[in-house]
Amino acid sequence: MNQTAETYLASTEYNYDETEPCNTEDVKKFAARFIPPIYSLVIVFGFLGNALVVLIIIKYKRLKTMTDIYLLNLSVSDLLFVISLPFWAYYAADQWVFGNAFCKLLSGLYFVGFYSGLLFIILLTLDRYLAIVHAVLAFKARTVTYGVITSVFTWGVALLASLPGFIFYKAQQESEFTSCSPHFPHDQAKIWKIFVTFKINILGLLLPMAMMLFCYSRIICTLSKCRNEKKHKAVKLIFIIMITFFLFWTPYNVVYVLFTLQDFDLDSNCDKSKRLYRAMQWTESIAFIHCCLNPIIYAFAGEKFRKYLKKLMPKWTLCTYCLGTDRERLERQSSLYTPSTEQDTSAII
Repeated sequence: MNQTAETYLASTEYNYDETEPCNTEDVKKFAARFIPPIYSLVIVFGFLGNALVVLIIIKYKRLKTMTDIYLLNLSVSDLLFVISLPFWAYYAADQWVFGNAFCKLLSGLYFVGFYSGLLFIILLTLDRYLAIVHAVLAFKARTVTYGVITSVFTWGVALLASLPGFIFYKAQQESEFTSCSPHFPHDQAKIWKIFVTFKINILGLLLPMAMMLFCYSRIICTLSKCRNEKKHKAVKLIFIIMITFFLFWTPYNVVYVLFTLQDFDLDSNCDKSKRLYRAMQWTESIAFIHCCLNPIIYAFAGEKFRKYLKKLMPKWTLCTYCLGTDRERLERQSSLYTPSTEQDTSAII
């Protein structure tokens, strides 16, 4: 997150002691060149992919299952996240010019999208786990009503986790630079930094990764016992989901922890801070790309979504290869499986 880096290095000078300020102007110039193009790509592809998922669910699927509800909410979360990025891109290129109210609002909405997106990934993982490992229980638990209730609860948790963004972020003039960054109470600043760091790492990495490892390992064990030619494709997709999440989010969370720990590092110096700041810029940009991949690995990896996309864009020929050659081939493949065997993989592909 661009603004999370600003938590600790918001101004052009970061004082390690009162006599030797650290000039970070070169780091900011690098961010001004590097961040806006990356954010622009995330904005375009993230908005397009997630908007297509929302359109297909509303137009064709119409929220008939718990999975549809979670996919819709995940896409809305990513869209909420993406919508805030143009402002942060401009902020990285220049300075904050949108006022204090917008600083608080956009910071809060950004974190709501960030946390809700990760929480809905957890719910989608649990949904697949129930559908495959506990198929009998799934008939009672995987209902639209439960989907709506858990979604409302998830948005509430995401909003609660995002309150520091609404409360502590503010626009402030610092020398000749106007920043939009968190300003914690002076006597509690380090405690708040530690709390925010642990919260982001638990909700943003440890909890989702733990749920994926448990649920998908059980799913793979269950699929290995069933006779279904599609199970190999399902297992492959599971590994793609887990590896993608790990590769895109782990570097950012590790760097975020190191950034926080430098407040307690007696050997901290200007060069080390600059390296961490650059690492934060790279890793957060990589993490942002994940919202562009969510529509692909959670929605368009499924045959039904690809059919609906072809129906929505019949003249779109650029994705003929990835969507399949024709509808009859897909229908013929699905007819090879009985309802009982298809149930083992339909929740994934």
